[in-house]
Amino acid sequence: MATITGSSGMVTAPHFLAAEAGLAVLRDGGNAVEACVAVAACLAVVYPHMTGIGGDGFWLIAEPDGRVHGIHGCGGAAGSATLDLYAGLDGVPFRGPLAANTVAGTISGWQAALETSGGKLPLARLLQSAIAHAEAGVAVTAGHAAIAAGKGAELRIQPGAYAATFEPEGRPLAEGDILRQPVLARTLRRLGEEGLDSFYTGPLAADIAGDLAALGSPVSAADLAAHVATRPEPLTTRLHDAQLWNSAPPTQGFASLLILALFDRIGADAADGFAHVHGLVEATKQAFLLRDVHVGDPAFHDFDWQGLLADPAALDALAAKVDPAKALPWPQPPQWGDTCWFAAADKEGRVVSTIQSTYFEFGSGLVLPKTGITWQNRGSSFRLAATGWNALKPGRKPFHTLNPALARFDDGRTMAYGTMGGEGQPQTQAALFTRYARFGADLQEAISAPRWLLGRTWGEQSTTLKLEDGFDAALYGQLAAAGHDVERAGPLTATMGHAGAIVRHADGRLEGATDPRSDGKVAAW
Repeated sequence: MATITGSSGMVTAPHFLAAEAGLAVLRDGGNAVEACVAVAACLAVVYPHMTGIGGDGFWLIAEPDGRVHGIHGCGGAAGSATLDLYAGLDGVPFRGPLAANTVAGTISGWQAALETSGGKLPLARLLQSAIAHAEAGVAVTAGHAAIAAGKGAELRIQPGAYAATFEPEGRPLAEGDILRQPVLARTLRRLGEEGLDSFYTGPLAADIAGDLAALGSPVSAADLAAHVATRPEPLTTRLHDAQLWNSAPPTQGFASLLILALFDRIGADAADGFAHVHGLVEATKQAFLLRDVHVGDPAFHDFDWQGLLADPAALDALAAKVDPAKALPWPQPPQWGDTCWFAAADKEGRVVSTIQSTYFEFGSGLVLPKTGITWQNRGSSFRLAATGWNALKPGRKPFHTLNPALARFDDGRTMAYGTMGGEGQPQTQAALFTRYARFGADLQEAISAPRWLLGRTWGEQSTTLKLEDGFDAALYGQLAAAGHDVERAGPLTATMGHAGAIVRHADGRLEGATDPRSDGKVAAW
């Protein structure tokens, strides 16, 4: 794969049809925000195992005037999602009605982004490709087929329309089979006609609430009506030649920024050598130790995340904890998650980095019969405890692995980058950013090169340091000798996430890359 170039607009997404949908919007005069809404809607149709309108989403938008702002389309726990509801259980179930315990915020994020974008295309135009693909059907990808086969037993038994939608012939859809979602198509068309508000307070909301109640979810019409997207200031940190931004809590954007801030102090002499990989892994450990104590719903935390990221002395002290030759003992409890990251840049200079997810593959497994919406299980990450980190409380927002990233370099470049992959998101961001920004790698090569993962991500439960094939043969032994619990992961694998990036140069040139581990594409003109 080669880095794609363009000048008038660019989209990168983990499915080629979604990238094409976004590019079509740009060609029709839409801006990068409008293109990303088109991509988001299309991914909900063509990549339903990874994302959907029944999940949450986060946005970072770099405006042509230099301003960077964020949007959180992130729902809180239902009003009736109390500890009493889960009495007798050790934890919130990963699947089923009790896993569908938070409001889906994705659509509110679209609405908030469009309200500030200055775009002129009608909503129906932005949803056009998604509706067409839902009605006509799309070929199932290999990744979708593998997940459908591996998880079918736990998904088809859930109440709702999962089996009718995703196993219409009584078996999991195989690669190349055609997936049609006419009910979801009608829902998307209704959004275009009724407006995005309808998801929360309109006729569509009534159908959603009715289905959720019938299926046993605690999310009510009142919960939907009370939800709004928020606009917290993104977190930011300074490297020696760039300013970086990422999403504020409850996301793990703090950890993604902290890793790169620490590595900026640790340094390395070459890409993918021991000092590079070991340094980033050890920076990851320091960031995760803080993340797993201090990152969650800001309403329940008083930690000064931004203060730490802006304090050179504090960052120096954390970097000094990294032993350049020896691994800190690990593991820590892993996080989970499935996600789609995507981005767009327009000819006006706007660059958008956004990410949305239903958490696990196919979320809670609840597919709402009247609307075809697959509802997330993000709230299954809540702890069934009265107090403490990520403890379940009505209205509380759960910890999120989702975090889109942006960077502005002193030479005028703007970079949007991100990935799916739970625990792997900050690590993959760090790998691709440092390869490109520190060691001068080609953008596509920075993503295509072999990667590593400390802990668990999508599809994995072990907490070893996993490395794909393709690194220098000596590196695996060097890392093991330093105390890392090295596991060979084999060839390039989706376990390492589906990454992508767009770079806008000061002269308006665009470069884009997508991940060979995905079904993605960079679309440009």
